[in-house]
Amino acid sequence: MQACMTLIRREVGSFFCSWIGYIVIAGAMFLMGLSFVTLLDKLQGEPASMPLTELFLGGCFWLILLFSAPVITMRLFALEKSSGTFETLMTAPVSDWQVVIAKFTAAMIFYMLMWLPMLACVLALRYFARGSSLPNPGALGGSYLGIFLIGCLYMAAGCFASALTRSQIVAAMISFAFGLAFFLAGFLAGPLDLQRGWAAQALNCVSVMGQMKDFARGVVDTRSIVFCLTSTLFFLFLACRVIESRRWR
Repeated sequence: MQACMTLIRREVGSFFCSWIGYIVIAGAMFLMGLSFVTLLDKLQGEPASMPLTELFLGGCFWLILLFSAPVITMRLFALEKSSGTFETLMTAPVSDWQVVIAKFTAAMIFYMLMWLPMLACVLALRYFARGSSLPNPGALGGSYLGIFLIGCLYMAAGCFASALTRSQIVAAMISFAFGLAFFLAGFLAGPLDLQRGWAAQALNCVSVMGQMKDFARGVVDTRSIVFCLTSTLFFLFLACRVIESRRWR
């Protein structure tokens, strides 16, 4: 456990020792601020027909997630391989699972830190709303739960992509392809007219966009939780198997 915690601290520190980490945070803050300004502009007109968290996240969440996840995870294993430190890491007194979990945990810590400015937007909204109950606490809690769970899925997919190659650019492209596939899954049922078929139901189950809408409304569906957690474990398992495959070569 001590070795795993050391690896986590090392990985988290490396994000803040690189200009990439600050660029990711700056880009996320810019998109959150832009979405917040757009939300305030909408609130000055007609009453909103959906929860404020859904309005806020609908404008920035997917842009932030789709582009930040590949950038955050592309260096986890690819950088170790390209710099020649991978074998040194693998000969340390830690198991392959500990290495994978440590890198995944570090990516998730940085990812959740990236979303902290959203709390500032919430506090500002409550201040300008003069003490009203906006936004709904349940919707806010559901939104952060969705951000965390879907973030776990995307970070795990990025870990697997980074473990496949020594090129950070290739790892980012593979991770982006995984994320885009999950995002677009919900759009495929409609054009194919499969709303009542099993294929449409399967696509809806893996549609993270629909799941995030439910979370943003404060609706916590156990099916979404199970899907995100099992998919996360699946990608982490694949990443571990890729790391273990070095022994077979």
